[in-house]
Amino acid sequence: MTRESVTGTPAPSGAMCCRCKQWTYAPVEVGYHERPSGPGVTLYACPSHAVAMTPGPMPGERTRRP
Repeated sequence: MTRESVTGTPAPSGAMCCRCKQWTYAPVEVGYHERPSGPGVTLYACPSHAVAMTPGPMPGERTRRP
């Protein structure tokens, strides 16, 4: 049973800002960190902090060298 099936409304979505550590309902992707084991981690920022950050590499922008 999901929250949506019980209440009829979807759960709120969003992400934590990597700068101020506050939850935002309008996250902006600002970076991506690849990890040697497991999937990479996408970094998000709130709109007010995203404008001041330099965007980092996103998935697929880095080339892997053998």
